[in-house]
Amino acid sequence: MGGREEGIGRDVASSTDDTAGQAIGRLGFTSGQVIQEFGYDDDVDDALRAAVEATTGTSLVDEDYDDVTDGVIIWFREDDGDLTDYLVDAMSALDDVGPIWVLTPKAGRDGHVSHSDIEEAATTSGLHAMGTYAIAPDWSATRLASRGRGK
Repeated sequence: MGGREEGIGRDVASSTDDTAGQAIGRLGFTSGQVIQEFGYDDDVDDALRAAVEATTGTSLVDEDYDDVTDGVIIWFREDDGDLTDYLVDAMSALDDVGPIWVLTPKAGRDGHVSHSDIEEAATTSGLHAMGTYAIAPDWSATRLASRGRGK
């Protein structure tokens, strides 16, 4: 099945191709979107990153990107500082309807962040947690969304 990539990163060279492809479906990213990435380090899931880039057809942009983005991935670990600060920074360039995904090490792994800590940071920054999923072998993903119109 070589040839064109049909939205789920089939050419990702990893034993986790199918897992990464399923994860992309869950993240909801589509072709042409600009996705900003915060918290990149050597422990991130490279197969997931490659699948996001294959799906969108664009490279992930870093924390210094200053144009409008369509979605955000935040790799966040227990010792990474204040998650609320990351969320505020992420929202500054995010299109109003774009998703924010907070990816944290799964329970039992170094750097694990409790769901209550994610919810607290989300609430402080005007967001709420929509759900948490296993997204990669070592990572969980929590989708955050705005609290609504509030007007």
